[in-house]
Amino acid sequence: MTPSSAAPVLTLSADRLSGAVGAVGDPTLLVFVAQEGVPPAELSVVAVASSDSRVAGAGDVTVRGRGERREVSVRARGRGSCDLTLRVTGRGGATASAVLGFAASGPVRCAGDTRYFTGVSDASAAFDAGGGHLVLAEDETNLLRLYARANSGGPVRTWDFAKRLGTVKEIDIEGVARAGDIAYWMGSMSNGKDGGLRADRSTLFATVVRGSGRDTVLEYAGAYRHLRADLISWDEGRGGELGFAAGAARGRAPKRIDGFNAEGIEFAPGSTSIAYLGFRAPLVPAKAGGEALLVPVLNMDELMTERADEGGRARFGEPVLLDLDGLSIRDLRRNSADQYLIVAGSWSGGDEAAPAALYAWDGQPGHGAARLMDLPMGDPGAWECVVSVPDLDVPGARVQLIADCGTVDWYGDGVAAKDLEHPEWKKSRAVTFTVSE
Repeated sequence: MTPSSAAPVLTLSADRLSGAVGAVGDPTLLVFVAQEGVPPAELSVVAVASSDSRVAGAGDVTVRGRGERREVSVRARGRGSCDLTLRVTGRGGATASAVLGFAASGPVRCAGDTRYFTGVSDASAAFDAGGGHLVLAEDETNLLRLYARANSGGPVRTWDFAKRLGTVKEIDIEGVARAGDIAYWMGSMSNGKDGGLRADRSTLFATVVRGSGRDTVLEYAGAYRHLRADLISWDEGRGGELGFAAGAARGRAPKRIDGFNAEGIEFAPGSTSIAYLGFRAPLVPAKAGGEALLVPVLNMDELMTERADEGGRARFGEPVLLDLDGLSIRDLRRNSADQYLIVAGSWSGGDEAAPAALYAWDGQPGHGAARLMDLPMGDPGAWECVVSVPDLDVPGARVQLIADCGTVDWYGDGVAAKDLEHPEWKKSRAVTFTVSE
């Protein structure tokens, strides 16, 4: 076969891609092309057909580059999914085709400040890895993923410590706190939604953070599995004033005002050993208008050591109560100046329509938190985590928040994001807000 008649080759880096109507910086994918004996620049790649032009037509596909590797992006016209046919034409008119499955979600407010992290729908905890990147956990798997903060798309890198942890089911990771090069990842310690006991959710584990930005690497550094039991025992020793034993009892659902469900963790001002545990439930007292609860762990840095394996237990300080206007803690994060941001939301389930707000705090027990802004509701997802805290004294300070979108029907097909078959179509929504004038 002569070079001019050899068939070209077209290969997609992924066979699925997601987008959003009106989005900025939607995910892209790569197309690899070749034809034996033919310079790549002579090969042309275009979209030639769509199964539903209401979602995206052939003319909405853009192919950039002239080498053997091209970048493909798609402009979404409407919510739904379609198949897009891409074709490469080489010397002698020979062609090859491939089909790309494309799914588009609907428009959202703040579209210019919105990004979508794909491959994960139930975002629950994140920390800033520097260099424009973050490490993100979800509550449906035990995977940790590295993403570029400014771009929509899939993870740069993924870590799975399940074998090292010896876990069977999800830990229900809900919080992360970093002290130097150690990141502590906390399970919710809650029962299942049916009230069943979930032992793996009581896992607290640590990773060593090596490098930064795109070169970030995580290494397993140990685990502690008694934090739930320690909290219940400690509260009972104080007369059960927080109701932990009843809230965590078998048969008790976690997302109720008197439940037991931790969703935030962060270190106290100036400390790498004292960490605040922020609770989604209970409120104190456990009634409408109750205050949000933080419990200080006094020896967080000791819990991954051999001492803990030999019977050492967590020690706790006096509970800290914050008036968050009847809301509870969904996440909290501090910066190097000991300025805190708290994402506050409902203790209940089905909270996409519930109120949510962002509060500032100085981390000092006895000092109140100040409500910075009401977080917009109505777009997909429930506000869940804050990546990092800017200097709140600087006008125009910006903060990126991420929503848990596990129950969202992104594409109008009646399928919740967490149940989607294709990882490329799963996504969590992140929005950057201005929080200081």
